[in-house]
Amino acid sequence: MNEASGGRTTCLVTMGPSGTGKTTTATGIAARLGWVFAEADDFHPRANIEKMSAGIPLTDEDRWPWLALIAGWIDEQAAAGRDCVITCSALKRRYRDVLRGSQARVRFVELCASPDLVEARLRARQGHYMPASLLASQFADFEPLEADEDGVEIGVDAAPPEVVARALAALGLAPAA
Repeated sequence: MNEASGGRTTCLVTMGPSGTGKTTTATGIAARLGWVFAEADDFHPRANIEKMSAGIPLTDEDRWPWLALIAGWIDEQAAAGRDCVITCSALKRRYRDVLRGSQARVRFVELCASPDLVEARLRARQGHYMPASLLASQFADFEPLEADEDGVEIGVDAAPPEVVARALAALGLAPAA
């Protein structure tokens, strides 16, 4: 349990449109801190994956059950006294509000990149169901963190270890000994 959270567990949510490096950054942070990791894509119901694979953007109605599952996982980690890191696009504030409703202190790591950089990454990515054709809808839906949200903005214009180091420094978290 992270003492800086006032005795509550902490959950870091790496967020942003597809292709910003959420999984790479989150796994790096989890490894450096020794925290539990989960990939939010694994919580999607089959119908969501099929829609995205077909190039159809998800609606809010598609996302609510998915977000509820993620919030439930965060609660499970909190109940077990485990700090955790999870990926989640969390494109809209109201989505982040669902996650913030969990028992842990939820902090966000907003990964910032230009649409051109993200598109190049998506086109080069192999074995993922999210096509580059949905990128415009992701950026259109994206609402950056607001001043009253517990989180940091991190540019992803560097190698992954540097992005992880930037995130940890901005969050004021030290790697596990």
